Amino acid sequence: MLKQGLEIKQTQKLSPLQIQTIKLIELPVQELEQRIQSELEENPVLDDSAPEKSDDDEPKDVSLDDYDQDETPSYKYKVNNYGKDPRPEYNTFSVKESFSQSLMDQLGYRNLSRHQYRIAAFIIGSLSSDGYLRRDIGSLVDDLAFRANIETTEDEVLQMLRIIQEFEPAGVGARDLRECLLLQLKAKKQDKDVENAERILQDYFHEFSNKHFQKILSKTGWSEEDLKAAMEKILKLNPSPGGQIDDSYNDQAQQIVPDFELDIDGGELNLTMPRFRIPEIRVSPKYADLLRDSQGTKDRQTKDAATFVKQKLDSAKWFVEALKQRHNTLQSTMQAIIDYQHDYFIDGDECKLKPMVLKDIAEKTGFDISTISRVVNSKYIETHFGIYPLKYFFSEGLENQAGDEVSTRELKKALQECVDNEVKQKPLTDDQLVAEMEAKGYKVARRTIAKYRDQLGIPKARLRKEL
Repeated sequence: MLKQGLEIKQTQKLSPLQIQTIKLIELPVQELEQRIQSELEENPVLDDSAPEKSDDDEPKDVSLDDYDQDETPSYKYKVNNYGKDPRPEYNTFSVKESFSQSLMDQLGYRNLSRHQYRIAAFIIGSLSSDGYLRRDIGSLVDDLAFRANIETTEDEVLQMLRIIQEFEPAGVGARDLRECLLLQLKAKKQDKDVENAERILQDYFHEFSNKHFQKILSKTGWSEEDLKAAMEKILKLNPSPGGQIDDSYNDQAQQIVPDFELDIDGGELNLTMPRFRIPEIRVSPKYADLLRDSQGTKDRQTKDAATFVKQKLDSAKWFVEALKQRHNTLQSTMQAIIDYQHDYFIDGDECKLKPMVLKDIAEKTGFDISTISRVVNSKYIETHFGIYPLKYFFSEGLENQAGDEVSTRELKKALQECVDNEVKQKPLTDDQLVAEMEAKGYKVARRTIAKYRDQLGIPKARLRKEL
């Protein structure tokens, strides 16, 4: 039996201003400045040029209050755009050559036929960002045929791959770690230690990977000094050759530009947002004239043009108001973080960094947790002891033996110190690290030690062993 009923639901719809504010809060300062510039370019009622004076009279202002349309807001009609940055070094952009472009440039110096060049270029385009070729040769042959209409063979693809493997950085085009390291050794000046290193990678890679040094010594008959010298050659190699050239930001690596600055003066912490400028709205004179001329007119085209201008004015009003709300939200959030972590910000001592989660700052500011998350994401602060992402100051906490809550960052620092100070010939197991941490006053479970060790990029004890 079909039943019908009426149900009333209350839903909240975000206003254009709220949507605009949310979007702007997420932007770091570099992207914000680009967004402001884009708005100035796209919205014709905004004008950041100096007002022009006519020869015979002063420029006339227009008041939209006189234009009897309810939806027309009132504004100030003046623009005060960025001004010169007091710290011009932050305007610097360092443009790096992309990884792929570097390889293509080197390819251009090789004496290849057009057919060979196209195959090699396809291989370069198939490399991962770290410089490896993670496709098998057969798949490349198929892709060349179906995607590039190039008929070739596995032998020809291998021939082109070997050419690419001669390019800089050494190790590029490798199909696995062993090949990557061997390519780099091949490019070095050959001596006894390099030859021994090549033999380790060729014949004893499994033993090398698992740090079974005694097996290598027994199989080769080398002395410990010979093995150490060969190992030093290997450990200086780069397992990720593509990482030497940065493809981020569409091949443009931008400097980090802090959204906040924190100075200390006489023990007092002072927070500023020195790069932030809110442009005020001023109607471009020609659009002010259009609005003035449209008053009382019956001409349809003139009225339509005036409506368009008024819509752009609404958009401009929301944009500027959103900028102001963004500024207030970011400043309030950062000030709350500083107040919460006051002792830490005095001297940057990590041991003074208290456990802090998004909820703590949300409660201090009255903002939603989602808003705090947007503020924290991709934002940086310059302090008197370095530049840090805002995420750095957040961490969960555990109790120490004294019953005081300490941050996970403090625990990780203590764990790192335990590993740094261990005897590398007999590295500490996770159980032994639990005992070491307990001796420092931190009661941490073994599974927690393993989790923090992984997060810090610290291998297991067996893999930390040295000769």
